[in-house]
Amino acid sequence: MPEFRQNRATKNWVIVATERAKRPHDFLVKEESKQLPEFDPSCPFCPGNEHMTPPPILTLEKDGKWNIRVIPNKYPALVPNVDLKRETKYQFFRRITGYGFHYVIIESPKHNLTIATMEFEEVCEIFKVYLKLYKDFMAYENLNVVIIFRNNGKRAGTSLEHPHSQVVISPIVPTHIRHLLEEATRYYDDHGSCVFCDMIKIEAYSGERVVYEDEDFIVIEPFASISPFETWVMPKKHNACFANISYDEACKTAKVVRLVLKQLYEKLNNPDYNYVIHSSPFKDANEEFYHWYIQILPRLTIPAGFELGSGIYITTALPEETAKFLKINKGEN
Repeated sequence: MPEFRQNRATKNWVIVATERAKRPHDFLVKEESKQLPEFDPSCPFCPGNEHMTPPPILTLEKDGKWNIRVIPNKYPALVPNVDLKRETKYQFFRRITGYGFHYVIIESPKHNLTIATMEFEEVCEIFKVYLKLYKDFMAYENLNVVIIFRNNGKRAGTSLEHPHSQVVISPIVPTHIRHLLEEATRYYDDHGSCVFCDMIKIEAYSGERVVYEDEDFIVIEPFASISPFETWVMPKKHNACFANISYDEACKTAKVVRLVLKQLYEKLNNPDYNYVIHSSPFKDANEEFYHWYIQILPRLTIPAGFELGSGIYITTALPEETAKFLKINKGEN
């Protein structure tokens, strides 16, 4: 029988459509992954084509060659060279100049790699770059939130195949993030504890939806997953803001994210996916009620009219079953 489920942290409802539920292996990507070359002469992110991109703001090198480049997005969502101005027309229509920053993190000189196929040390450096950018931009006036994300594959919205992720720094705290903060505050007021910390403890005790667990992290398929194989990577140590962690902790995060993406790559034949680091706005960085985490969302289904009209997602996979399917043993690397 179908059932509604609610995520206690987001308060979002989903429908688990058990009548049309699929087994986890039914989500295996059928089409063969395109075999990419190590170097593509037409790719602006490949070595030798640096003239095709804006100058980098950060470069990591090894043996005289770059490993990671951080460049301004050529087609940015926000730009730094404007004054932050607010305007209301007819006392109704609100407008703010598109001030902010939008960068691309070119993760490797090799065109045919992805996080799942990189060495741990390479992924560690990527997450250290994430952390450096986060820490650096917290010092900027008029900026309030950093969104770090990765689009992998066409169904996830990527336009270039070369391995890269992005960071957007905005003066506006999006309504979605405000909602998460408000719900977390409400839970804290009612229970005296962080909803994410409680989720970690209860999921670890239950074990039903745990994909991986070590001393520092737990990986779960959320009880109310919005789509098949939605996965959360959650640090056990309470921290509202990603910027508060150490570089050693960034590498520990990289290790776990790589393990999960490698498992998805192998078990589901390299599905398209998005991941995003959910973290507090700058002003809430030390709050007790919020907790940063990483959401990984494989793009295996397409939201349709019901989701658009109701805001309620329908999932055709039980998270308890997808967790078993993805299970990672502690010794795996």
